[in-house]
Amino acid sequence: MTATRPLPRGLIVAAIAVAGAMALFHDRIWDGFGPTSLRPDDPRTVALGREIYWRECAACHGANLEGQPNWRQRLANGRLPAPPHDETGHTWHHPDVQLFELTKYGPAALAGGGYESDMPAYEDTLQDDEIIAVLFYIKSRWAKPVRDRHDALNSRSAQ
Repeated sequence: MTATRPLPRGLIVAAIAVAGAMALFHDRIWDGFGPTSLRPDDPRTVALGREIYWRECAACHGANLEGQPNWRQRLANGRLPAPPHDETGHTWHHPDVQLFELTKYGPAALAGGGYESDMPAYEDTLQDDEIIAVLFYIKSRWAKPVRDRHDALNSRSAQ
């Protein structure tokens, strides 16, 4: 039987520090997630969301959140082009929780009935905190009146 050596104290301390930092970041983002919870005034989370958006979303939804041309008209394959996430699109017409679920599970899973979409589900690609950070970033790009309307929508949907 081989004897095991205890882990070095420095490794244990580093692991605890990393776990603590992750928990703090998680709590800061998730704190109060619900009505009017996407806070575009959180610069660190918005910056993280921008980075993830550029890596995962911009190819289809555009560098400036402008979406693909003719996004309301079905393509030859029956699917819709990627919609804009700026104020000209309909993203801000959906409550936070629905935006999160659409991103995590994909529109096909939520629509059901064999609905087909080019939008993938991100549940195996992004952590929940990363999805929320992207949504923070998107909302940070909307004008205050649009953000206010979105907040009001969230309040109504929570009742």
